[in-house]
Amino acid sequence: MALRIYPFSFQRGAGLESFLPYLFSSLYTDGAFAGFALVSADQSGLERFLPIDVAHIAVSERSGKLLYHDGERDISLDHDDFYYLGLSAEGGVGLGKSIMSAVPFVAYIEQQLVEDMHRTTHNAGYHRLHVKVKPPEKMAGESDKAYVDRINAYFDETVSMIKECAPEDNPVTWDNVEIEYIGPGNIRAVGNSWFLNHRAMVEEICAGTNLAPFMLGYSYGTTHNWAQFKYDLVMRQVHSVQRQTARFLEWLGNIELGLKGFNCRCRFRFDNSFTFLASEKQEINKSRADNLIRFFEAGLISKEQAEKEAEGLL
Repeated sequence: MALRIYPFSFQRGAGLESFLPYLFSSLYTDGAFAGFALVSADQSGLERFLPIDVAHIAVSERSGKLLYHDGERDISLDHDDFYYLGLSAEGGVGLGKSIMSAVPFVAYIEQQLVEDMHRTTHNAGYHRLHVKVKPPEKMAGESDKAYVDRINAYFDETVSMIKECAPEDNPVTWDNVEIEYIGPGNIRAVGNSWFLNHRAMVEEICAGTNLAPFMLGYSYGTTHNWAQFKYDLVMRQVHSVQRQTARFLEWLGNIELGLKGFNCRCRFRFDNSFTFLASEKQEINKSRADNLIRFFEAGLISKEQAEKEAEGLL
């Protein structure tokens, strides 16, 4: 069954390892995964699982059962060979809801805030360099034309020097040239105010849509603590989805076993033994083992109880 479950036969060698990413992608993108289990013609086992587009699935207002709209008519999905797997089901309806469905709305609000900040900053103006050049004094015996030509040439040289001054260069002039900044005041306070308002708004939206802040690229706190928090949060969601997926795979496996004539049931488990935070888990297990030894030496637990508890640490 593991090699026959993948719905697209043109992909050679595709089996359960290709089917699971397809299933999880549909769950997180569309919020649901559904389809039919097709039995082989000789009823010797499952032929494959045929998924359908969950966007065309709705709940009947009369019967409360699932319907599939093919563009012309509604088809009842109340069949034993049909399976619907919903993620974060909506109250009152029961259809799955994607955890990513709120991201476009949050991104739109965030971009609107950034655009408003851009317009406000543009309206307030930007800091610029104001170069003041005092004309040199007229020398004795210098004609008016010669004086005007000299101060104009000096002015042009100063302007060229400022324009050609690289970021790492420093202007060198006589003391008759003054350079200062002109622009809006308290620009730093305005920027900080916008940042705090933007951050508070995004956090409120994240809380209202049940989205974790890191899903939108926000990270607060130290790197280690924040990474550990994200890992714990994601793994809780992963375990929840894996349990739902395991029930679906067990449903398929039990059908396969029944068609093969076996009077038994199967169980699917996902391996979540990651190396992340392995040192922290090792310290926790070591502390538990030390406590078991102390309890046993103090006579608080029996040898059998200590051995039973120790088996759970292996």
